[in-house]
Amino acid sequence: MKLVELQDIHKVYQLGESSVPVLRGVSLSISRGDFVALMGTSGSGKTTLMNILGCLDRPSSGQYWLEGRNVTAMTPDERAVLRNQKLGFVFQNFNLLPRTNALDNVLMPLTYSGGSHSNGEGHERARNLLARVGLEDWLHHEASQLSGGQQQRVAIARSLINQPSLLFADEPTGNLDSKTSEEVLQIFQELNRDGVTILLVTHDESVARAARRIIRIRDGVVVSEESDFHAVKPETTPESSPPEARTEAGRKKLSGMVSAPRMVRTAIGGLRRNIMRAALTTLGIIIGVAAVIAMMEIGRGSSSSIQKTIASMGANILIIMPGTAASGGVTFGAGSVMTLTPGDAEAMGRELSSVKAVAPIARARTQVVYGNRNWVPGEIPGTTPAYLTVREWGIGDGTMFSDQDVRQAAKVCVLGRTVARELFDDEPPVGKEVRINNVPFKVVGVLTRKGANMMGNDQDDIVLAPWTTIKYRVASTSLSSSNQSSSSSSSSGTQQGSSTRQLYPGSRDNLYPEQSATQAANTPLPIRFTNVDRILAAAKSSSEIPAAIQEITNLLRERHRLRPGEPNDFNIRDLTEMNNAMSSTANMMTRLLLAVALISLLVGGVGIMNIMLVSVTERTREIGLRMAVGARRGNILQQFLTESVVLCFCGGVAGILVGRGASHLVSLLLRWPTELSLDAVFAAFVVSATVGIVFGYYPAWKASRLDPIQALRYE
Repeated sequence: MKLVELQDIHKVYQLGESSVPVLRGVSLSISRGDFVALMGTSGSGKTTLMNILGCLDRPSSGQYWLEGRNVTAMTPDERAVLRNQKLGFVFQNFNLLPRTNALDNVLMPLTYSGGSHSNGEGHERARNLLARVGLEDWLHHEASQLSGGQQQRVAIARSLINQPSLLFADEPTGNLDSKTSEEVLQIFQELNRDGVTILLVTHDESVARAARRIIRIRDGVVVSEESDFHAVKPETTPESSPPEARTEAGRKKLSGMVSAPRMVRTAIGGLRRNIMRAALTTLGIIIGVAAVIAMMEIGRGSSSSIQKTIASMGANILIIMPGTAASGGVTFGAGSVMTLTPGDAEAMGRELSSVKAVAPIARARTQVVYGNRNWVPGEIPGTTPAYLTVREWGIGDGTMFSDQDVRQAAKVCVLGRTVARELFDDEPPVGKEVRINNVPFKVVGVLTRKGANMMGNDQDDIVLAPWTTIKYRVASTSLSSSNQSSSSSSSSGTQQGSSTRQLYPGSRDNLYPEQSATQAANTPLPIRFTNVDRILAAAKSSSEIPAAIQEITNLLRERHRLRPGEPNDFNIRDLTEMNNAMSSTANMMTRLLLAVALISLLVGGVGIMNIMLVSVTERTREIGLRMAVGARRGNILQQFLTESVVLCFCGGVAGILVGRGASHLVSLLLRWPTELSLDAVFAAFVVSATVGIVFGYYPAWKASRLDPIQALRYE
């Protein structure tokens, strides 16, 4: 069976409306081990015939068999596999990859061999071939550092790396001097003696005489054929027989895609040829990913700061306020009637399962004096020790006053950090005595620092004391039906009368004048209970806040003897809506920042597409060369897509580092709260890879659609 058989091959090029015939019924055959010179003048059709024989082009009509297989019926990918397994090419202009060393140029066809050889085997074979052509000392020199003859030797070694059945040499001495031409021809003769079948295309008679058989072609027709019967026939060697990889099983194995490690190495090698352009291409991705990371961390830090600020006011707090009084169509506002009692607070803490702690509040605001220093705190709440549990507050120095102190209306207090600083400066306040509205109080403790709340008020500007002491000794009210503001104003007037029994309700004097029977019947005094200004309650968890509100409502309505349908004489407020509103605002701002950052990623993706399209145009000859040595369309698509993904991968990694650094600098220099966002890091990384795939696909697809002949001829 002949190695090559052609029957009536025609090739016609269509130039606009004109048809230009190049081959006009060429028929010939080549046996295994032949050394054939295809000779003709420029324009005779010899190069077109070689391209058809090399599966780079297709005939317009006719039949072509290679080792008994009908090549004309093959698909482009099947012909690419055939070029990789059976054929080798030595081009006139060498067609070596620029900025790539000799060893890697020789190894290029193995990239598309489907992994039939390990990296070690491939490198060893490439070294042996380069040594065979006399370049053992030039393995790591780039193509630009080699002479023309050395470049042609590299091209010969590359053509032999896959042990082809047929080697094509297109004007292999056209760009060489006479001495180098002789050396190259000697290499071809040695290869032929070793069993390699060679088809040499030339227009030089002296070069053609180096072959054993000369086929002359003119105007697309074979006009004569000469044979040198005195030449030594090639010996059958292991190299001349088809290797295992070219059996049917080997062909199936080689028909798969290029292995991922090889393709990544190929992509990185392609990018390394223009490092500056690759770096500038990734700049858009770096900026986009860094923006995503920084914005997400700043947004998450802001959200966490808001959450902490709300939590600093006391997590899951419910504020129970007294009802509203109205008279003559005039509403006096919240707290204008006193409907809450310490007993209500005790009942809540004792009977409600969803409530963690309850603290009554009796408010006052007056001057605190220590020595020659004085300060008016933001608030002086009278309360119980449960207040610290409700507000999730701790004692920094000393202790909290006790329930016994509350029952005895003891003159003890706990200071906030701001008050302690203003009154005592650096002096320890515990054990000292301060005066609140001219009443001496012993400082038993100092609260931990809590900072400002979300309204900007200083939470540390506070003095805590037993509610009984604040109500009876500081505010100077006991059993009163008026609200705190009215009682305070009335008490200030009585204090000007210097009545000590109003300051100390434990005295024996009656607080109210005795009523006559008629007065008691007509205008009874509204003395029902000792009131408090508000009650703070803490639900056991955020999820139990609705249940706690319902339980508190039911309990207070029962205790206040409110009939069905009668409105509540109290109001319950919680921070859930405020928390949700602030969190919603923070999340919205984070999403807006993220959208802006994603736009940066989109711009980076457009930059990737633009540069990859330019790269495809600049590397058209390289694409044609890769197709000539066996790269299929899928391989080219895979390579350029991998290059795009590698660019975005590197940009994503760099962007993550830049984004984390920017977030840290913002926190360090501007004191803005930031928080590490691992999901943002992961999302940015995934998005950058997706950008590489989406925006790199079209340039890669465009590269894979190139025709190998047109790509090789591209200037």
